[in-house]
Amino acid sequence: MDGETYVYASKFFGKHQGSPLAYERFCQPHANVDYIKRESFTYLDFFKGYLLPNLPCVFSSSFTKSWGSRKYWVTQDGKPNFDHLLGNFGDAIVPVANCNIQEYNSNPKEQIPLRNYISYWKEYIQGNYSSPKGCLYLKDWHLYRTFPDHHVYTTPVYFSSDWLNEYWDELQVDDYRFVYMGPKGSWTPFHADVFRSYSWSVNICGRKRWLLFPPGQEESLLDYHGNLPYDVTASALLDIDVYPKYSSCCPPIEIIQEAGEMLFVPSGWHHQVYNLDDTISINHNWMNGCNVTTMWHFLQSELNAVQQEIDEWKDTMEDWHQHCQVIMKSCTGIDYKEFYNFLKVIAEKRISLLEKDPETKPLESICSDNPGLGPYHAVFDLSRISDVLASLISNPDFQKLEIDELSPSPKDLSSHLKEIINASSLWLCFCVLELRKSSRNII
Repeated sequence: MDGETYVYASKFFGKHQGSPLAYERFCQPHANVDYIKRESFTYLDFFKGYLLPNLPCVFSSSFTKSWGSRKYWVTQDGKPNFDHLLGNFGDAIVPVANCNIQEYNSNPKEQIPLRNYISYWKEYIQGNYSSPKGCLYLKDWHLYRTFPDHHVYTTPVYFSSDWLNEYWDELQVDDYRFVYMGPKGSWTPFHADVFRSYSWSVNICGRKRWLLFPPGQEESLLDYHGNLPYDVTASALLDIDVYPKYSSCCPPIEIIQEAGEMLFVPSGWHHQVYNLDDTISINHNWMNGCNVTTMWHFLQSELNAVQQEIDEWKDTMEDWHQHCQVIMKSCTGIDYKEFYNFLKVIAEKRISLLEKDPETKPLESICSDNPGLGPYHAVFDLSRISDVLASLISNPDFQKLEIDELSPSPKDLSSHLKEIINASSLWLCFCVLELRKSSRNII
């Protein structure tokens, strides 16, 4: 991030603070997303054009052509290379969902060896894509965490500011990097991604059909109980008594994602996905300073839902507020205190970068237009953390928790962040002025 983009991003969040983004153009029939072909497309192009405004786009297969998985996981005729997968990962235990069985708004999963799943997959193909076992879909396999030395792909620079996986890597307990493998006809029911995060998805082989809905449209898809549908293509949605707002929902944006192509799914966009061929894909959930506020709003809405659900025990249950946090964490994977820890860990990493003595670095490297995490990006991240942290500290539900045990205290961290941001902003302004002087002297 360079200085110009930092200023642009700061103004963007000032302008849009508290007001929802408009997605009118995506509610038109046959709306399309942008297709990125040129490899000269920069991180800054993506940051300004898609990440900040929270808009989807598709990158051409040229962006992933060098990946090891695209070379070795695929046969000459574009099919999954079962022999290679068995030879390298056959004994791995993988999660497999049954697409034929609905369990709430998802599918039940079991853990089986990859070799057993591939054996099933071969039989499923030979049986004309039918089996008494149903349509099984390997989903959410943490291959990156289990096989870190297998260089099957490289995270594209556009998605490199990834707080979610940065945090879980620090804790060394989890990650949100996944491999999906499934036969033609396997699918994922209607949903929005964890914590309302971004996601990116690359087809190593095969094709996917995506149905995407801009944020806010999911409200028109709720049934009279307030529940989202399992399948947005089901005829049941036409029943006005069950889905009273369905007629006001805009048509989904349909994307056919080809082999090698990379799809960016923005924060809070609900979607449903089908495999049109035997397909393998690599997917990340991720988030950063551009959508951390969305994550915070999501957590507040989830806690509110839990509180309403067990409101009748509020006056009789000891530590009712803490019980609400426990239930929320069991449903979402995080509670308010861990959200604070999440913000703290990312903040400490950015502060560490900025507190390094600038005199030990060339001026050009401090101020360069670095596609990765440079000083401008670090200050931007700290600014976004500072805003969300202030909201968390003032939140009544957070104040009811045992926050005295948090270290550093939320208020101390907030004060330190403001000091670092102010000092760093001054230094970066000085950097730009000095570089401008240097360029004039050279001329």
